[in-house]
Parts: sequence; structure tokens; C-alpha cells
Amino acid sequence: MSYFRITLMRSGIGMPAKVQGVLKALGLKKRMTTVYHPVSQSVAGQIMRIKELVDVKEVKRALTPAEQKAARRPAPGYYVESKAAHAMRGFE
Repeated sequence: MSYFRITLMRSGIGMPAKVQGVLKALGLKKRMTTVYHPVSQSVAGQIMRIKELVDVKEVKRALTPAEQKAARRPAPGYYVESKAAHAMRGFE
């Protein structure tokens, strides 16, 4: 089953009430929030009403909030070869 990954890129402040209602119906409250909805004609119609405000991609499965957070986390930039305690035991 496919899903729409919808990310709110621009705020709905100052938009007509119908546009703000569509944002609320889709569950988009703050900028840069992402929601997943199954691909359907009704959701596609709602997306067309707010197409200037959102970024939409079609994905195979919806990610959990924990998976989304892990995907955003950058690589640490280093790796641990060995623990300091193990290295110090060799010098005793």
C-alpha cells in the first residue's frame, strides 16, 4: 500500500478559512511537520487545495515518529575503535 508523505513547508497564516480547514483536516499544524495518509482520491483532492504550501512524496510505507527522528539524525562524524578502559588495561 502506498502513502502520501506530506510536509508543511509554508505556514497557513493569512490563508482563507477553507485552506486552513484543509490543513487542520490533514493534521498539519506547524511548519516542517510531516504526516502520512494512504493514497486516495479524497486525500489527493485535499493536497491540490494546498499544493503551494506543502511538499508531497509517494512512499511505500509510513514511518513511525521514532523512525522519522532517527532518519533526521546526522552521522556523529566519528567512530569508536575501542573503549578507553580496555586500552588502559594493556598498560598495567
